Amino acid sequence: MGPDGTTALHDHYLLEKLASFNRERVPERNPHAKGGGAFGEFEVTEDVSKYTSAAVFQPGTKSETLIRFSTVAGEQGSPDTWRDVRGFSLRFYTTEGNLDIVGNNTPTFFIRDGIKFPDFIHSQKRLGDSGLRDADMQWDFWTLSPESSHQVTYLMGDRGLPRTWRNMNGYGSHTYQWINEAGERFWVKYHFLTQQGEENMTAEEAEKLAGSDAEYHRRDLFNSIKDGNFPKWDMYVQIMPYEEAKTYRLNPFDLTKTWPKADYPRIKVGTLTLNRNPQNFFQEIEQAAFTPGNQVPGTGISPDKMLMARVFSYPDAQRNRVGTNYNQLPVNQPRATEAKNYMHEGHMNYAITPAEHRVYSPHSYGTEGGPVADESVKEANWENDGSLVRAAATLRKDDDDFGQAGILYRDVFTDEQKDRFKETLCGQCMAITVDRIREQFFEYWTNVDADLGVHLRECYKSCSSKNAATDAHEDA
Repeated sequence: MGPDGTTALHDHYLLEKLASFNRERVPERNPHAKGGGAFGEFEVTEDVSKYTSAAVFQPGTKSETLIRFSTVAGEQGSPDTWRDVRGFSLRFYTTEGNLDIVGNNTPTFFIRDGIKFPDFIHSQKRLGDSGLRDADMQWDFWTLSPESSHQVTYLMGDRGLPRTWRNMNGYGSHTYQWINEAGERFWVKYHFLTQQGEENMTAEEAEKLAGSDAEYHRRDLFNSIKDGNFPKWDMYVQIMPYEEAKTYRLNPFDLTKTWPKADYPRIKVGTLTLNRNPQNFFQEIEQAAFTPGNQVPGTGISPDKMLMARVFSYPDAQRNRVGTNYNQLPVNQPRATEAKNYMHEGHMNYAITPAEHRVYSPHSYGTEGGPVADESVKEANWENDGSLVRAAATLRKDDDDFGQAGILYRDVFTDEQKDRFKETLCGQCMAITVDRIREQFFEYWTNVDADLGVHLRECYKSCSSKNAATDAHEDA
């Protein structure tokens, strides 16, 4: 009312602008909230057709791809360079639909059963009263979950601080299934090995960058692609014959374990190149909705307990975060084939379904009434003759929770990597404030390696004595 008077409700320009502004954000992902990504191309350079009939993996095939890198525990505003596992989620826009491989920069994970996943994530987040992250909570969960030791060894080692996203490997981590044209089934693990060379930071470099450039990894990827320096990864697979999995000495569906390459060597498939930045980060990266349930003919899942849980959890999280019809967004739509289904209405349903298409199945209208199943597709499956129970996965002859972690520490880490690893663990130990949890910490790492456990106890005693002497001097 006049240039200096009351703002009236019929100023619809103002109201629309503010109402839209108040609704700009969608809820951030619970884990993997902070990340970035790019588009690219995957080219098959080898012949693996005897293992899979999937069009995307046939010789000479080129497919558009989307990848999202992320940290696991941090929120949207957290630094890229915090010590953490890095997410490596990859989508192939294939001629048969979307194929998603949802993994990390490690070939293993902290737990093997999806029923513990919410507990694991809660232990990495923040306390209810102070809103602070807490070493006691984190180490209490890990030390009472011995299956975590392999992944925690990776995390506390050099791989927990990658130099850039371009300089780290990626893994599907889970065991998946491949089916060939004849219907023969194989178990498969995906590996993406960086052509840029694997490089990591020191703890001092990472800490400095966390303060000076919290978006260091996101900036590096975007600028590299912008400058024409396109990062590449060679894709390999490990193949286990279907029948061998029934008697192999390790449970091949245990996400906390790796398959020894001596038994199942890597087989090259092709090369992934990232060559296009997103035009709109929110639309193409933040709204990208990956799920390991996105499989295509010739691929499938396995009886990996974590994978089966994720097949539900991931799309359900996207329905809550982005919306019921998140798959209608351009970034989530298949590129080369029209999505046809009987999903009906719901929030943000903007795809116009032909009037003659039924909204139910079965129906008597034939193909003009809507999509029909392709009975020629060989679906992934496996046998199961056990009782219907809630139980942990079966342990086999060589299954133990600390064995592969000990091998990684003793036989894979160099002497320099071991020194940095022990220094990191000493720092972690000093951050624990509860004596009971600290004792669990010592026992946990003693089970990984006896000498390592002794070293950590001595380190704690030495640091505690120095701190006590410093306190006494300051008091005096």
